[in-house]
Amino acid sequence: MSNRSPSGEQKQTTVEEGTEFKGTLSSTCPVVVRGVLDGDIKAPSLSIASTGTVVGNVRAQRIQSEGVLAGNVDADEVSLSGSVRSNTVIRARTLEVKLERDKGKLEVTFGECILEVGDEPGIKASKEPASARESRKPATASEQGAASGDGSDASENGKRERLSVPPAS
Repeated sequence: MSNRSPSGEQKQTTVEEGTEFKGTLSSTCPVVVRGVLDGDIKAPSLSIASTGTVVGNVRAQRIQSEGVLAGNVDADEVSLSGSVRSNTVIRARTLEVKLERDKGKLEVTFGECILEVGDEPGIKASKEPASARESRKPATASEQGAASGDGSDASENGKRERLSVPPAS
């Protein structure tokens, strides 16, 4: 099935600004959200504009969000430059967070959420001896370089990292 219209233009499903959609959305075309989408979403890619909000269960190969994202997110690639609400779970092979400075220092606030980045659990873990898995402890945010902002990647190639971020007190 082609994602091109008869005139050759790229097809896409769009929820425009001023529109609120509640329910299940399944598309074979890229989905662009400028309004509000609340429910289950399945698409090859999802783009959330700065005016857009997506809340619900999201499955896509690629997600790019400049707006608000909340719920259970499952994708190969996730790029965030907007907001992530509390109680959000993001599972992705790659996660990119773009920071923008309005005034003074940079600050990242995730609220209470779970981020899982990397390959699926068990793919490489089965090749690792049980003693090595048992002795491994979860990395803290500072060990992963998240707090220092140095851009370092603490995950080894092929390992899945899980970071639970408690709400700020």
